Amino acid sequence: MRRTGRVQRWLVVLGALVTTVGLASCSSSTSPSTTPPKSTEQKVSPAAVSQPAKVTQVPGDGAQNVSPADAVQVTVKDGAISEVHLTNQQGKDVAGTLAADKHTWTASEPLGYGRSYTWAGSAVGSDGKQVSLGGTFSTVQPAYQISGQLNIADGDTVGVAMPIVLTFSSPVRDKAAVEKALVVKTSVPTSGSWAWMDDKTVHYRPTNYWVPGTKVTVTAKLHGTPFGSGAYGMDDVSTSFTIGRMLILRGNTQTHRLQVITNNQVTADYPASFGLDSDPGRVTNSGIHVVMSKSTTFSMTNPKYHYQDVVVPWAVRISNNGEFVHGYAPSIWAQGNTNVSHGCVNLAPDNAKTVFDEVIPGDPVEISGSTEQLGPEDGDFYDWAVPWDQWQAKSALH
Repeated sequence: MRRTGRVQRWLVVLGALVTTVGLASCSSSTSPSTTPPKSTEQKVSPAAVSQPAKVTQVPGDGAQNVSPADAVQVTVKDGAISEVHLTNQQGKDVAGTLAADKHTWTASEPLGYGRSYTWAGSAVGSDGKQVSLGGTFSTVQPAYQISGQLNIADGDTVGVAMPIVLTFSSPVRDKAAVEKALVVKTSVPTSGSWAWMDDKTVHYRPTNYWVPGTKVTVTAKLHGTPFGSGAYGMDDVSTSFTIGRMLILRGNTQTHRLQVITNNQVTADYPASFGLDSDPGRVTNSGIHVVMSKSTTFSMTNPKYHYQDVVVPWAVRISNNGEFVHGYAPSIWAQGNTNVSHGCVNLAPDNAKTVFDEVIPGDPVEISGSTEQLGPEDGDFYDWAVPWDQWQAKSALH
C-alpha cells in the first residue's frame, strides 16, 4: 500500500510538469504581438531649444532729440544680460539697475540735455553665445529751461483748505504735457483736480476740504517734460506734507462775530468789526479765504484811503487783496456792532493773539454776509470760491 501511494504522488507531480511545459510551449508561439513596441525617441520642449540672445536698446543706436524723461532701458529675450554700460561724453557711467532675472537693465538717474551717450556691454543667449551691446544716441537741446517751485515745504503741517501751488519761472505753452507730469498721492483716498490760474501758475485742491491727518506727496517730474515753444523743464520738484487738525475761522459781517470752529465745535466766539458795508472798496469779501501767512506785527498802507504805516499786531493774512485778521485797539468800540475797517477783520488785541496762536497756514476762513464776493481779482488762494465744475474746467486735461 505504501508503494502504491508513492507511485500515485509521482504521477501527480509528473502530470503537473507536463502541464507546465505545455503552457510554456503555447506562450512561445511565433504569432505577432498585439502590444506595439515602446518608442525610444524623446520629444524636445521648444523652451529647451538653444536660441541667440535678442537684445533691445532704448533709445536705439542713432536716436536723436531724445527726451531725458523717456525710458532708458536694455531688455534681453532668450538670454541674460552680462553687463551694461551707458556712458556720457566724459566717459562717466550712468547709474542703472539690473533686474533679478537679468532680462532688464534700467537707468536710475536722469540724462542731461544736449548730450551724447554710448551703449556698451553684452548678453549671453540660451545657446551660450555672447551678443554685444553698442551704439550712440543724443538728447534734446532745449531752447530754454523752465523751473518750478512748490508752495508747501517738505515736512510741513498745513490746514484743511491749503491748495498745492506750483509756480513756473516762465509761461507754460503746453499745459497738458506739464499737467501729465504732476502726481499727487494721498494716504486717504482723495478726489481732486489741478487748475491753471494763469500761464505760470497751476493749483491743486480736493473736491472738499482735506481729511485731517492725510499724508500728501506731490511729485512734479519736470526734467525732460516739454513745456512748448522749444522749452523743457529744468529739475524735478517734490514735497511731502501732512494735513493738520480741522480748524475753521467763520465770520459773519452782519452779526459782527468771528468764531473758531474746532472739529465741528465752536470753541471761541469773538466780537469783530469787518469792512465798511457802504463802500465796495472796503467791504470784507464773502467766500472761503485761506490763511496764507502770519506776522506778529504788520505795517498797513493804502494810498487810496490815505493811510500808511499803520502797524497792527497779530496779523493773519487771508488773501492777497489786503485782507487780514488782526488786532486793532482803536476799533474795539465798533467790534461786535459796527463795520468800520478797510476790509480786514478787526479784533481786540488779546483775542487776535489767541487766534494768531491757534491758526496755521491753510486753515479756511469762511466769511459771509457782505455784498462782495472773493474772486480772481483778489490774488492767490481764491480757489475755494470757484465752484467745483468750474474748477475742473480749468484743468488742461479736462
